[in-house]
Amino acid sequence: MRNHTMVTEFILLGIPETEGLETVLFFLFSSFYLCTLLGNVLILPAILSSSRLHTPMYFFLGNLSMFDLGFSSTTVPKILLHLSGQSQGISFQGCISQLFFYHFLGCTECFLYTVMAYDRFVGYPMPCYPSRYMVIMNHRICAILATGTWMGGCVHAIILTSLTFQLSYCASNEVDYYFCNIPAILSLACGDTSLAQRVGFTNVGLLSLICFSLILVSYTRIGISISKIRSAEGRQRAFSTCNAHITAILCAFGPVIIIYLQPNPSALLGAIIQILNNLVTPMLNPLIYSLRNKDVKSALRSAFHKRGFAVENK
Repeated sequence: MRNHTMVTEFILLGIPETEGLETVLFFLFSSFYLCTLLGNVLILPAILSSSRLHTPMYFFLGNLSMFDLGFSSTTVPKILLHLSGQSQGISFQGCISQLFFYHFLGCTECFLYTVMAYDRFVGYPMPCYPSRYMVIMNHRICAILATGTWMGGCVHAIILTSLTFQLSYCASNEVDYYFCNIPAILSLACGDTSLAQRVGFTNVGLLSLICFSLILVSYTRIGISISKIRSAEGRQRAFSTCNAHITAILCAFGPVIIIYLQPNPSALLGAIIQILNNLVTPMLNPLIYSLRNKDVKSALRSAFHKRGFAVENK
């Protein structure tokens, strides 16, 4: 048997080529993270408090807000601790947990974006079956689709995490990155990593590509339906909404596809893309999907008014 030192802790070396910028990055990332928390936390009570928002579209948007909160919170607090000059270490068990939840929530979001695109496809005008929308997207189907995204993401994360951490790791425990991601961890392994790399390529890169392709097919069909709307103002409004949604999807899927489909990605490029995925996309999603919506704004005003009225009565 080989004699390897048992690794009990990993040292996260941080974002490559950012020496001397820690304070600036700390305040920048903190502001992004606070905006992410605020935007996603506001959406949930708005959806729950308004009966008008108890529809399949807002049900999935509520799920997306929960995933965005969890996804950004998986890595960002540790990044902020590192930038503030505190401990760079993360325990072996902590690294396993971070990698699991990162891929669990990230993969679940990929599935959820695909389900949301299908929901929009069913809900748009002919030929996308508007009369049968509530029959197709009933409560039972929505619950099954949401549960399926959770279960699919969980299975995906279990497979990747078990393959990554069943390997032996050498005495060197310095992770040349700012969180526990698969490429950085596998570079420290002493054993054969080809199986883990192949499964990671298939499960992350190709799976994201397939989901992204299905989303594009849905939005292509939606675009064809929108083009048949007679009102120029209606077409412009619908296309504007679709463009915003496609931008959000590109921000979500682009980083994953670029990172995992490259044989040897640049460390700096990889860090920038992952930061976009971890911080910027969860911050933009509430603005793109919900907070620009009149119904959501009305629900928020109503919720705050009721809350203020209740406080005054006390």
